[in-house]
Amino acid sequence: MKKLGQGMVAAAMVVTMLTGCGSTGNQTTNKAVDSTPSAGTAGTTAAPAKAKLSGKLEIQYFVGGYGDKWWKKAISDFKEANPGLEIVEQAGPSVNTEMKTRWISNSPPDLVYIAGAGSSEAQMVADDQLMDLTEWSKTLKLEDGSPLLSNLFVQPSVYEGKNYSLPLVFDAWGTWYDRKWLKDNNFKVPTDFTSWMDSMKEIKAKSGIAPLVTDGMHPYPLRGLFMPGAAAEGGAAFIADLVDAKPGAWQSEAALKVAKKIEQMQKAGLIDPGFAALNHTQSQMNFLLHKNAFIPVGFWLPFEMQKDVPQGFDFGFSPTPLQDAGKPLSIVPQPAPVAIAKKAKNPEAAKSFLDFVFKRKYAELSLELQGAMMSVKGVDVSKNEKIPAYLKEVNVLVNDKSKVTFSTLPHPMHADLEKPIFNELVSLMVGKISAEEFVKRADKAAADFKKNQ
Repeated sequence: MKKLGQGMVAAAMVVTMLTGCGSTGNQTTNKAVDSTPSAGTAGTTAAPAKAKLSGKLEIQYFVGGYGDKWWKKAISDFKEANPGLEIVEQAGPSVNTEMKTRWISNSPPDLVYIAGAGSSEAQMVADDQLMDLTEWSKTLKLEDGSPLLSNLFVQPSVYEGKNYSLPLVFDAWGTWYDRKWLKDNNFKVPTDFTSWMDSMKEIKAKSGIAPLVTDGMHPYPLRGLFMPGAAAEGGAAFIADLVDAKPGAWQSEAALKVAKKIEQMQKAGLIDPGFAALNHTQSQMNFLLHKNAFIPVGFWLPFEMQKDVPQGFDFGFSPTPLQDAGKPLSIVPQPAPVAIAKKAKNPEAAKSFLDFVFKRKYAELSLELQGAMMSVKGVDVSKNEKIPAYLKEVNVLVNDKSKVTFSTLPHPMHADLEKPIFNELVSLMVGKISAEEFVKRADKAAADFKKNQ
């Protein structure tokens, strides 16, 4: 997973939450990992666990745009600290599909990283598959003894007052561009909706390309384009109403205003007319080849596409600039969580593993080994030469409250709500329906979703 920044800085990371290239699915027992982290907070030796563990710990994790090096290193260190524990890894790009039967038959792995296609935290909570972590999570502490929960960028998702997961990867969606290409062609980096429209119109006129591209086969336009615009327009309370399908929210004046901005892009020919047929890797490749100038996607982009990045390409990242001039850029975190199965056979080992990895040491290793930020604040990577400059910049940026406005979702949008609204958004972006029709259809989809809950 395949999956922030402002002041128009470079950045990268990578979410979700979603898709991505990776190795084939497999089951392995823990083996030594050939990865040598740098000095600094990451260190090279495993921290001792609170108690020696035994038995078997089974971990399911999706392998997407971020790869699996971080997981291999974390599991290896945990195994070293607990030599009597057998660790079985269920991992790969299709692991969510492969393990579905296990979850349905109430024989799940102990620990699950909820990311990638075929996974949904909201659905797993609705199906009563996850352990209640509300009270236990309050006991977790960082290396300095401070509470973990007070040091997270985003708090765990809440369902009727309870949380069933911890936000592991701090993914967020924003708009990427090549800073060098824009500079070489005298194109301006946008800072708000008006300047973005002006920049894209100039790019189209001088280069002949449709400036904006995105994945039209998965809900990327909804997550990376519409929701950041909605957050800028109405803040966290408004996007919470959208996610919770509150009656009238999708047909509100704020939702219509965001839709009208996207409609303006479509009518001006600024959206790639073929985007609906592109998946995430195809759209990302087109962006890297300068067939398009901007792409709203998660933090994973540079790391996932590292083998295909043209020489001299300089990643720039900003929260999607759909906000009006004078308003702050807004980031909508899309964290990829980790949870313990309610039917876990070794819940204590699963809890111990989470306590073990939710440390700044492993947050630094996450940036180094998988190009992703963990959802832990206050990680100083300025002296780590193994971390690319754009990741250092974004790390500084998201820790600076004066530059970043966070609008956090109470929980991920349920797939049964997200899919129909995404389909209507694609129709808007290809010009099949108007902004007014979009919000009307989206509101009906929300009402139908509520009715079926």
